[in-house]
Amino acid sequence: MATAAAARNPKEAIFEWEGKDKNGKLVRGEIRAGGQAVVNATLRRQGILVSKVKKRRSSGGRSIKQRDIAIFTRQLATMMKAGVPLLQSFDIVARGSANPRMTKLLNDIRSDVETGTSLSAAFRRHPLHFDALYCNLVEAGEAGGILDALLDRLAIYQEKTMAIKSKIKSALMYPIAVMVVAFVVLTVIMIFVIPAFKEVFSSFGADLPAPTLFIIALSEFFVSWWWAIFGLLFGGIYFFLESWKRSVKMQMFMDRVMLKLPVFGGLVHKSVIARWTRTLSTMFAAGVPLVEALDSVGGASGNAVYAQATEQIQKDVSTGSALTTAMTATGVFPTMVLQMSAIGEESGSLDHMLGKAAEFYEEEVDEMVKGLSSLMEPFIIVILGVLIGGIVVSMYLPIFKLGAVV
Repeated sequence: MATAAAARNPKEAIFEWEGKDKNGKLVRGEIRAGGQAVVNATLRRQGILVSKVKKRRSSGGRSIKQRDIAIFTRQLATMMKAGVPLLQSFDIVARGSANPRMTKLLNDIRSDVETGTSLSAAFRRHPLHFDALYCNLVEAGEAGGILDALLDRLAIYQEKTMAIKSKIKSALMYPIAVMVVAFVVLTVIMIFVIPAFKEVFSSFGADLPAPTLFIIALSEFFVSWWWAIFGLLFGGIYFFLESWKRSVKMQMFMDRVMLKLPVFGGLVHKSVIARWTRTLSTMFAAGVPLVEALDSVGGASGNAVYAQATEQIQKDVSTGSALTTAMTATGVFPTMVLQMSAIGEESGSLDHMLGKAAEFYEEEVDEMVKGLSSLMEPFIIVILGVLIGGIVVSMYLPIFKLGAVV
């Protein structure tokens, strides 16, 4: 039936038009239709003399980010709570989007829904933007007749997840930016500044101090092999990131390392726990069965170690084990989460207790980011001071020595 409907209604697009009404007044607007001929026929029936019709461009624009999906979910939830029909809600959100690619995506989903496809099935046709967790929650909302409530819960979940990621990025951005600037400064010093000092020192006719000789030799190596240094550095970073992205073993190794880092390990661990508990709480509160909910939880945690642990938990739960027992057997969950889970299972409020655990760890992440920001600044300043200061002192030692002789 959906196929037949799709054949009768081809993929529609938005057309912008101009014309004159019955009174000769210039009017303009936009209309959704399957082609320009349909637009002209529709407007003629309304008594409008069309002068120009132009299809709105849907190509180009920036790529669709997670933030775009989160904003769409929040807008759709708000309009459905206000009683706006689903198709009209899609129209409003699509017109308000500043990203042409997002507009095209929403128009495609709207067309699928209009031809009889369920909203969750329409979302599943775009797995690059809507993951299994998103589609499962929408499907549960459709089945239970509480789509507006589920979309609202999904919007809250996405906003919380994005907030955690943003805090972690802000904590890492400062040291990374300083390291990049430091590398650029050291490169300029090695290639341009130290060779100038070398020419000055060659006229002294005296032995140079060992630190100065070391810095000059390092500069000569850098000048001679800068192309190999840059090639190895950027090539190594590129291949490292690609292998991290594509290799499961590499992902597992790096995720284990990230959890054990001396400074950032605690932050990463708490953020993973917050995402894991928030995801399971959202899925369970939506009425998704526990075993089915665990399908989406591991991937949503963003860590291969916890994804592997979630697979084991799912196997244990499917054979009759309690959730808390299965979580304890993995050995990766903190005591507080295990206790909250046990209380939730006993009292029948697992979603509520996991939500409380997620809130606790989200606040912990926030506090750790603030602490790390204040800790990293003096630490980085000391490192830069030692590097830059050491080079400057090494290059001025001959001048000091010459002054002492004079």
